[in-house]
Amino acid sequence: MPPKPTDEAWSVEQRLEFIEFRLFWEGAIRRSEIREKFGVSFQQASADIAKYRESVPENIRYDTSEKRYLAESRVKPKFYEPNPERYLAQLRAIQEGVISPEETMMGDIPVCDVIPIPKRDVSAFKLQKILQAIRTKQSISIEYQSMNDARPDPMWRGITPHALATDGMRWHVRAHCHIQRKFKDFIISRCLRVGKLGDPMANPSDDNEWNSFFDVVLVPNPHFSEAQKKTIERDYGMSDGRCTVSVRHALLYYFDKRLRLDVAESVDRPKETPIIVDNRNEYDMLLAELKT
Repeated sequence: MPPKPTDEAWSVEQRLEFIEFRLFWEGAIRRSEIREKFGVSFQQASADIAKYRESVPENIRYDTSEKRYLAESRVKPKFYEPNPERYLAQLRAIQEGVISPEETMMGDIPVCDVIPIPKRDVSAFKLQKILQAIRTKQSISIEYQSMNDARPDPMWRGITPHALATDGMRWHVRAHCHIQRKFKDFIISRCLRVGKLGDPMANPSDDNEWNSFFDVVLVPNPHFSEAQKKTIERDYGMSDGRCTVSVRHALLYYFDKRLRLDVAESVDRPKETPIIVDNRNEYDMLLAELKT
């Protein structure tokens, strides 16, 4: 087996990655930024820049007037793999106050805003206990406020949780309900109190809806012009005019609502529903089956 890198080697790799991140996304870097980010000396920051220039000279040049290192017109990554989804996710997290800029590699943060959405209140203690139950494969009692007309008041119930999921708006715990004796979703913010852990009442392998997947085939809305369809294909990274998304059966309802696929073929304005389901018959049959 190859020798394990030392902490110092890992730090050098991290600093080279940081240099390339700044060059790729922000087009420039100063030695002082390396010093501030990693707490190294001026000499070490200079050595890091020199090592990067030696490794990838075509990516970087020094501008004497600006007194900083600039990226060449096209940076060819060697130490950092550009990930636009991660970059935008971090940008969103910064804007929402979930993380601070110092927790990322970003420096020159672009102006950004996010549509304000009322947050579901998730208690750290309750989440901790639910995670403990999942990790130790135990059941847990919760006082839960259901929206079911048959249970209008909060009540204590036992669940055997095994996973977490989100529809992008709220977090659920996927669990076996000891009352209904089936697997279902419980919104974490509706868990008013958590109680004791206990013996599991179900095995996660028996949650067929969670363990089964359906391939949803998406295509551009046919009411678009050919040029507009091509744009939608590029937007969604389609190949041959379609893309396939594998969705858990347990999450298909949320997927359907989030992408507005349930109304995609009935609204008059295609730009409001740019994609539709191509394998609609199988899709609708499964959704109907899951609702029963």
